[in-house]
Amino acid sequence: MFHMCATSGSLQVFQTVQELRSQGNSALQEDVVIKDILNDAESRMRGAIQVLHDDLAAIRTGRASPSLVEKLPIEYYGAPTPLMQLASISVPEPRTLTIKPFDGTTLKAIEKAIQTSELGLNPNNDGKVIHLNLPPLTEERRRDLVKHVNHRLEEARIAVRNIRRDSHNDMRDFEKEKLISEDELERGEAELQKLTDRFIEEVAEHGKKKESEIMEV
Repeated sequence: MFHMCATSGSLQVFQTVQELRSQGNSALQEDVVIKDILNDAESRMRGAIQVLHDDLAAIRTGRASPSLVEKLPIEYYGAPTPLMQLASISVPEPRTLTIKPFDGTTLKAIEKAIQTSELGLNPNNDGKVIHLNLPPLTEERRRDLVKHVNHRLEEARIAVRNIRRDSHNDMRDFEKEKLISEDELERGEAELQKLTDRFIEEVAEHGKKKESEIMEV
């Protein structure tokens, strides 16, 4: 009996395997199982990398960038809405951001969201446009930001490894249920490790790039 604590992807694999088993195609069955588990793992790992990318984009560097505020949640008609959906964001100067709301009534809400965020920036407006001036980062502030980046990198690595663990458990359960052979299990484990190593390396690359941007004077 199939009893694992499965992901939705694993359940789909199981249903496909049952169809192939009823057709008596065991070789294709094993190939489908491994491929589908690996595809599901890759999709979820890629999602973890995307979350990391978005989080790092919102961390200050020495230069102004729209990504610093574009996903900042703004209270709009009772619902949190990304700033990028409510205003145009431009960089007129290397250390300046200009935010022009599409709807002028949201100006105060945008300003408040910036003030209460972790950006540490003080917005000012002329009644129509919000101006954000980014002061130079101190050495101490740069070190604090690098620590924050390293914390996010570790969270991303843990997310990738947890996905690996779930996928590995799926493979072992399928092997116990005789849906794949021991040889196929070993092949799947090797491919899963390669996949994990690739995404762990991507995490490191994102970290190196962000740290370089933060330390750039």
